[in-house]
Amino acid sequence: MGKDNQTSAMEIDNPKPNTSDQIAPKFSINVLQLLKSAQMQHGLRHGDYTRYRRYCTARLRRLYKSLKFTHGRGKYNRRAITESTVTEVRFLHVVLYTAERAWSHAMEKRQVLDGPNARQRIYLIGRLRKAVKWATLFAQLSAIKGDSRTSLEAEAYASFMKGNLLFEQDQNWDTALLNFKSARAVYEELAKYGDLENQVLCRERVEELEPSIRYCLHKIGESNLQGSELLHIGEMEGPALDLFKAKLEAVMDEARSQQAASMTEFHWLGHRFPISNAKTRVSILKAQELEKDILGSSANSLPPEKRLAIFDKIFTAYLEARSCIRSDLVSAGSSENVKDDLNGLDKAVSAVLGQRTIERNQLLVSIAKSKLPKRRDDKNERTTKPEELVRLYDLLLQNTADLSDLVSSGRDRKPEEVAFAEECELKSLAFRAERCFFLGRSYSLAGKRVEAYALYCRARTLAENALQKFQAVDNADQVAIKELKVLRDECRSNSCIEHATGIMEELKAPENLSEQISNIHLSGVDTKEKFLLEKLEVYESAVGDSNVRSGARIEAFPPPFQTIPRNPIVLDLAYDHIEFPSLLNRMKKETKGFISRFWR
Repeated sequence: MGKDNQTSAMEIDNPKPNTSDQIAPKFSINVLQLLKSAQMQHGLRHGDYTRYRRYCTARLRRLYKSLKFTHGRGKYNRRAITESTVTEVRFLHVVLYTAERAWSHAMEKRQVLDGPNARQRIYLIGRLRKAVKWATLFAQLSAIKGDSRTSLEAEAYASFMKGNLLFEQDQNWDTALLNFKSARAVYEELAKYGDLENQVLCRERVEELEPSIRYCLHKIGESNLQGSELLHIGEMEGPALDLFKAKLEAVMDEARSQQAASMTEFHWLGHRFPISNAKTRVSILKAQELEKDILGSSANSLPPEKRLAIFDKIFTAYLEARSCIRSDLVSAGSSENVKDDLNGLDKAVSAVLGQRTIERNQLLVSIAKSKLPKRRDDKNERTTKPEELVRLYDLLLQNTADLSDLVSSGRDRKPEEVAFAEECELKSLAFRAERCFFLGRSYSLAGKRVEAYALYCRARTLAENALQKFQAVDNADQVAIKELKVLRDECRSNSCIEHATGIMEELKAPENLSEQISNIHLSGVDTKEKFLLEKLEVYESAVGDSNVRSGARIEAFPPPFQTIPRNPIVLDLAYDHIEFPSLLNRMKKETKGFISRFWR
């Protein structure tokens, strides 16, 4: 009887779990928030899929080690993750990050410079298949071990991966569309519930999935989507859109290749240069398409940052064309006619590239001028210094001189080339006037009134000369004429201000000098002048105005001299008056030998 009681007590103290009667707990993972945080913190904010893949590998290594789920030390013995294996939420993390690693590896291969070749494409599709396999396993395990929200997010994630695979394979657009739509439907429903951050993430994912859905509809033929609309969709940002952008770029390259087949000549200033290389035609056509965005009627509506990015793409396209042209020159051999055509085409492309460089630098000047009169505001926006505008106008002058030399280098100059060279000369005059004005402004901020006054007068003379030449030309640039008139008026007003300020400073010079002399102290520090460390209780700026060259008033440097106690200096005045006794009798006498007498 006592033994039975002891057994029952032991069973109560250490009960054995009964798997058939006990309900297993449901795991919860906020899949989208977890992945978005990992992607943004480990490379995908800047499109670095290599860094993100390495993070996934390191994360999996830590998970395997912490779960003691390693695959053996010597020989690799794979341990599968099944329903019975998932005893905690970290096993689901293992499956999820394995799918992410395969997907990021595929996207890394997608970002090869000239696009993946046939072998790399086979490997890329294989990695996407692996991602689909692990995403499907994650959805199956989450349906059993996870709560309802985790299961829904896992299903949406698996549908997104399946859509990516079919999207890359260029087949089964109906199935790809179905997968993308199912993922979008899940995220639309999840965007209605949960905290605010999760709702925002779900809406962003819905927006990222929308271009892929519209492209699938376009491929099926159910959407009348134009090429410009595809380009507008491609301007959106997000890791989910990178595969779509790569596919869109391939489609646009194919369309450019078809258009380039009919492009046989390049027209420039009355010249016609034949284009025989297909790569050169595609590069020039790509640059001309991008030029429509910055030279068209909708260019002013674009933000400056967007226009600068378009300029960079134009430069890349024209540089690719020049590279192809010079490669053709090397392989042209001894054919003089072909070499002349290629040299003319290279000159024309270089001239257009120089024009776009001038336009880009003018855009930088306009951006800098917009920040010039502003003060430091709450956003802590940096103001432009006049020296920066002087440097930009130096670049514009150099660009204009190079372009003028390039156009004037030919033997037989056409009227279009002569007119273009004259236009470059007029632009150079306007740039010189602007540079002189802002150089005077920099001297004015430095307190050099005489130099600033002289520079303003010189800028006004240059502006008036440029304005007269612009007005004498037929079909002159009205925008440039308006800017020169404004510059002339500003030069006149600033020269008057500098003249008056210089006279006032000269009249106040004796008074300021006497005031400065009266403030001189033996300690070397102006007691009336307080620094930041002396007025910590007062809310007052010690840095000063950012547009004025003045030192920060934090602490006096070098520090003032301070009196310190010193040991007394003893002067021995009695030493010079003491007469000491002679010591010659104590010195050793020198003994001389017999031979030394002969040397006296």
